[in-house]
Amino acid sequence: MPLIDMPFDELKNYKGTNPKPVDFDEYWERALAELDAASLEIELIPASFQVSFAECFDLYYTGVGGSRIHAQYIRPIKPDTTPHPAVIQFHGYSGDSGDWGTKLNWAAAGYSVLAMDARGQGGLSQDLGGITGTTLKGHIIRGLDDQPDNLLFRNIFLDTAQLARITLQLPEVDPTRVGVYGGSQGGGLTLACASLVPEIRRAAPMFPFLSDYMRVWEMDLAKDAYDELTYYFKRFDPMHNREKEIFTTLGYIDIQNLADRIQADTLLATGLMDTICPPSTQFAVFNKIKSRKEMVLYPDYGHESIPDFTDKTFLFMMGL
Repeated sequence: MPLIDMPFDELKNYKGTNPKPVDFDEYWERALAELDAASLEIELIPASFQVSFAECFDLYYTGVGGSRIHAQYIRPIKPDTTPHPAVIQFHGYSGDSGDWGTKLNWAAAGYSVLAMDARGQGGLSQDLGGITGTTLKGHIIRGLDDQPDNLLFRNIFLDTAQLARITLQLPEVDPTRVGVYGGSQGGGLTLACASLVPEIRRAAPMFPFLSDYMRVWEMDLAKDAYDELTYYFKRFDPMHNREKEIFTTLGYIDIQNLADRIQADTLLATGLMDTICPPSTQFAVFNKIKSRKEMVLYPDYGHESIPDFTDKTFLFMMGL
């Protein structure tokens, strides 16, 4: 097959390039402790969009740092009071939770579905900010010149975990039957959420973003979604004197370093011609997952609409 990355036999054993901070575990335990202490202040507001077989709500809660986070919430209308399964959807970089109608298949199947707007991106979630350093060009580098606890993607990862915790506590939801899914950034957030909330039972990421930043750089693919890495070096470290320090700091928000915490059954889709999220960065995550897992490979596909995987995800979640 054509190659844009390392040979396939090497991909199967690749464990990542980006350095992992020595205090990585302590960093995330401290972050989860902050989440434990957060005041949720949940609001559930009936949405303007409604259908006969489901109820639709705008759900708001307070994330770390005080930002109000928004998610769509759709739950089926059924006379049966038995708790039912739920899935949580995460969107691509810069996007939003999307149209209500795209999620009604879950409600029709008797599932609740929630879809989070990543803070400060295209949806309704707030980003109150308050960090030192550049706020231009992207969320990966936001907070890079501040303390590691102020990295923006740390807070976004925690937002996903907070939404999952809320979902697990909904009286209509069976907490033993909750799954997460999404593509690109949504795939990265799917894996982050599953790593931080061990109760998540199934995860279906498609070509996950936010993995192995140094590998992206070494492949000269810090473009498109990863363009902010090039911007940062050009503006703030043109001689690369701080290269190791920078990539080590980014290691706190590198999903490959969280992957071994995942307990969910995982179904991951990868296009082997992906030049946005290179295959090796996806294998770096997959190869570190210790739970039951499967990778679905599409040799001719890049970072694009992949046939059948939406259906595969739906059927995978029907096993909850």
